[in-house]
Amino acid sequence: MTKSELVIDLKKVDKTFDGPAGPIHALRSVDLQVASGEFVGVRGPSGSGKSTLLNMITGIDRPTNGDVNIAGVLLNDLNENKLARWRGKNVGVIFQFFQLLPTLTIIENTMLPMDFCRVWKPRERPERAMHLLDQVGLADQAYKLPNTLSGGQQQRAAIARALANDPPLVMGDEPTGNLDSKAADKVFYLFEELVKQGKTFMMVTHNVDLSSRIPRVVDVLDGELFDNGNGRQ
Repeated sequence: MTKSELVIDLKKVDKTFDGPAGPIHALRSVDLQVASGEFVGVRGPSGSGKSTLLNMITGIDRPTNGDVNIAGVLLNDLNENKLARWRGKNVGVIFQFFQLLPTLTIIENTMLPMDFCRVWKPRERPERAMHLLDQVGLADQAYKLPNTLSGGQQQRAAIARALANDPPLVMGDEPTGNLDSKAADKVFYLFEELVKQGKTFMMVTHNVDLSSRIPRVVDVLDGELFDNGNGRQ
């Protein structure tokens, strides 16, 4: 695997927080390389370091030691303003609780990342958003408010929003955790389609059935990462 093929390249990443009883080692010398177009699952119990790992990759938090190189950019070198602009254009995050703004319609929620990062011309943004909503089967719900949609529909809207700026990397933070099995299966199918389209996808999940369908799974335990390779049984 050449450096140019890597979307995620973490080298000897440590993250330590100050706790009341002393330092807390959230990540311990983590190495992780993910190539363009890979679908990777992340498993681990609560408090194991999964969220910290995602925060490193998305630039939400910084390592205590080590290098975080994402899509060819060394995040260690960016200040907070540059990090925010970089993240908006390069990483799409799908949250467990959707995080849709309740006073905006579904199409307005989908256009938000474009507005924030000034991606696409203003007159092109509604068409772009509608195209994404059509991809996730929500074109007919575009002008409704989030609270009028089912959980599965809201999650699909969150997927459309995460894709708004055409990021090379998409992160799912327990994206099926609040869905019933039927809705979760439909959303997972969308994730598989994104990978087929060339996106690099990383998904944190506790769902054993879904993780068994992911091509590569890594486990995080007590801040250490264990790469299990093929997740399919």
